[in-house]
Amino acid sequence: MFAGKPPEDRRLEILQAAEQLFITQGYGKTTVEHILQSVGIAKGTLYYHYQSKADILEAIVLMYVNKGVEAAENILAIPSLNAHEKLKLILSAQSFETDNKKEVIQQIHRVENAELHMKSLTETIKRIAPIIAKVIEQGVEEGIYQLDNDAQEVVEFLLVASQFLLDTAIFDWTAEQLLKRAQTFQSITETVLHAEKGSFHYITVMYERLVEHFELK
Repeated sequence: MFAGKPPEDRRLEILQAAEQLFITQGYGKTTVEHILQSVGIAKGTLYYHYQSKADILEAIVLMYVNKGVEAAENILAIPSLNAHEKLKLILSAQSFETDNKKEVIQQIHRVENAELHMKSLTETIKRIAPIIAKVIEQGVEEGIYQLDNDAQEVVEFLLVASQFLLDTAIFDWTAEQLLKRAQTFQSITETVLHAEKGSFHYITVMYERLVEHFELK
C-alpha cells in the first residue's frame, strides 16, 4: 500500500510553500488554492493539517520563534565566546531583518492579527529569557556584568521593554522617536547590567537597520 509523506514533512512542505507565496505575492493576494497548487496536494490534505490560511500564518510565525530559540541555544553552547559576544549574537539572531521576511512579519502587525502578534511576542519572551539569563550569569562570572537582582527577572523586564515599547505595530513611533527610545534602552541595559558605557551600542545600530529595512518615516 502506498504511504504518503510523514505528517511533519507534509506540514513543513505546506509552510515553506505558503511562506514563499506570502513573501513574493503578499499574504492578502495569496489564496488557499495558490498554496494547494504550489504544494501539489488536495484541499482535504491541507485542511487535515491547517484549518485556514490564518492558521498557516500562525504556524509560520511560531516557526520563526523556534528558529530564534534554536539559534540562541546554539550560541549559548559555544565555549570560545565570552558572555558579551554571545549576547550580541543572540540578539542579532532574533532580528526579523536577517530572515528577509518583511511581508510575513508585516502581516502579524496588522490590527486583525493582534492576538497572533501578542502570542508571538510573549512566546519569544518566555522561551528566550532563560537562555539569555544564562548568558548574563556567565557575564557575571567573567566580571563583564554585575547584577543587583535575579538574572532571569532582569532579562524578562528588559525583553518586555524591547519587545513591546519598541514595537512599531503597538506604538506608532516615527523613525526619530523609535531611535531615541532604542538609545534609551541601550543606556538602561548598560546601567542595569553595570556594563561598560557604550558596550551595547549595537542595540541602537540594530534599530537603525530596522528603520531602514521597514522604511519608517
